[in-house]
Amino acid sequence: MAARFSFSFIFAASLFLLLLDCCSGSFIGICYGRNADDLPTPDKVAQLVQLHKIKYVRIYDSNVQVLRAFAKTGVELMIGVPNSDLLSFSQFQSNADAWIKNSVLPYYPATKVTYITVGAEVTESSYNTSSLVVPAMNNVLTALKKLGLHKKIKVSSTHSLGVLSRSFPPSAGAFNSSHAHFLKPMLEFLAENQSPFMIDIYPYYAYRDSRNKVSLDYALFQASSEVIDPNTGLLYTNMFDAQIDAIYYALMALNFRTIKVMVTETGWPSKGSPKEKAATPDNAQTYNTNLIRHVINNTGTPAKLGQELDVYIFSLFNENRKPGLESERNWGLFYPDQTSVYNLDFTGRGAVDMTTAANVTRSNRTTWCIASSKASEIDLQNALDWACGPGNVDCTAVQPSQPCFEPDNLASHASYVFNSYYQQNGASDVACSFGGTGVKIDKDPSYDNCIYMRDGNNKTSGGNTRAMSSTSSSQQKGICYSSISIYLLVTCLFILLNIEQS
Repeated sequence: MAARFSFSFIFAASLFLLLLDCCSGSFIGICYGRNADDLPTPDKVAQLVQLHKIKYVRIYDSNVQVLRAFAKTGVELMIGVPNSDLLSFSQFQSNADAWIKNSVLPYYPATKVTYITVGAEVTESSYNTSSLVVPAMNNVLTALKKLGLHKKIKVSSTHSLGVLSRSFPPSAGAFNSSHAHFLKPMLEFLAENQSPFMIDIYPYYAYRDSRNKVSLDYALFQASSEVIDPNTGLLYTNMFDAQIDAIYYALMALNFRTIKVMVTETGWPSKGSPKEKAATPDNAQTYNTNLIRHVINNTGTPAKLGQELDVYIFSLFNENRKPGLESERNWGLFYPDQTSVYNLDFTGRGAVDMTTAANVTRSNRTTWCIASSKASEIDLQNALDWACGPGNVDCTAVQPSQPCFEPDNLASHASYVFNSYYQQNGASDVACSFGGTGVKIDKDPSYDNCIYMRDGNNKTSGGNTRAMSSTSSSQQKGICYSSISIYLLVTCLFILLNIEQS
């Protein structure tokens, strides 16, 4: 009986932990650059970070004072190997060993180091150091393995969007072939070690440099219209999502489908030169506010709805020693005296996510979504395949011998599937788009034993939308922590224990 009791307890506890792990959700972190005069001491910075309930911080080196300051704070640190150290780290294992021993081990685990970036945006460097990155990453990983830390501290490297040769439309995203010599072994490293592909994304630059092609609202998460990917029919209401999906499609094009994307820098400057008219405190506040809400809602992207996406905002402080245009010195959320450049709520509670509020239209009456009579069979088939595949719709009901199989034609099958997707994703206008092949109706299309879903019932955890996730899908991960879920798990555990004891 003791063995059975132990097994039941372990099973229930494992189930509980599995649920918590799978529902960890996305997070917002902050980049802590120090290329500035008169910055507060690391101790004061750690206090500032905790005051604003920031739990994830990226630094660009392994500064001892910073590592000490964040000890026992619970803040998780991403530390870095600078580009200047890539040569020595790639050539000799002993250098990586010594760095881990001297720069990480003395402070770990009191200081929660969780990521190490080996090199930063090497393709943008004036020196050709890209060939050194993967050997250096391997040596850092080996050093961690020697200490049994390789599963607790992940190793990766950061990239600029310039690593792509094409980013629009997102489905055509492709890596620049000139970087193939180091990208392929790097991606193999990331896939093997379950490390994220780290990307620095700045819609601000895309707008600044292409104002005739990119609208400011689109860059700020405030677009009132969508940009359609002609290859997939997916709708994009902001540039951030489009750039993220371009990375995912580039990865899939090389058959790397399991690597997650992490945004290690993004933000908006609050001040710029006379030609940088979009660099204002209002625009910076709008971008970062909507970004935070978008991320913590677990909205995901049109191609990866509900997909966890961790994001670091650049940057904690304005850095007056940075070269370049005026905007380069004004990305900070705080001045060196720790006063705010503009107000920003890191919890996201005070933010309005324009992608789910302004751009999703709902009807007060019950509506359904069916296949348009004007849609071609090719378009219908493509939309149906997408909904039953990446769209995560359960299409069992339209299979042979199932209640919605008859009439056995494409329009009927597509109508049932389109409506399921539409209802699972908040019954929003954009969830009935399907590239123009779906139409809304207000008459229940159910017939015989084929009952069409209505009013957003029977939502599934895999719900997607072709534009942006609605409130229902954005809550899929967060709901895992609801009192109902916890109550059910505890109840199951209690029942198992009582059965075994009896």
